[in-house]
Amino acid sequence: MEQLEEALSEEELTQFMEELCNSKAEEFMLLGYENVTGKDIWAFVSDQYRDGLPQLHRVVNDILSLKVTKYMNWMTLNAYKGIRF
Repeated sequence: MEQLEEALSEEELTQFMEELCNSKAEEFMLLGYENVTGKDIWAFVSDQYRDGLPQLHRVVNDILSLKVTKYMNWMTLNAYKGIRF
């Protein structure tokens, strides 16, 4: 039995990541963090990959397993550094 992998175009991959980040932002909103956006989630996740993006499954896992406390710690540290989003 042959395994077939579907190759995503760059546009499809970008749309998938945006939807995933927006979904995580909605989860945070349900927890009371109303000002978090999908772009904020992507900024956090992409900051972890300064050497380039890893494989897709790792990026997806990092987004889906992101906890509010880890995100808020990152935001606080960036606020102290003077980095604005």
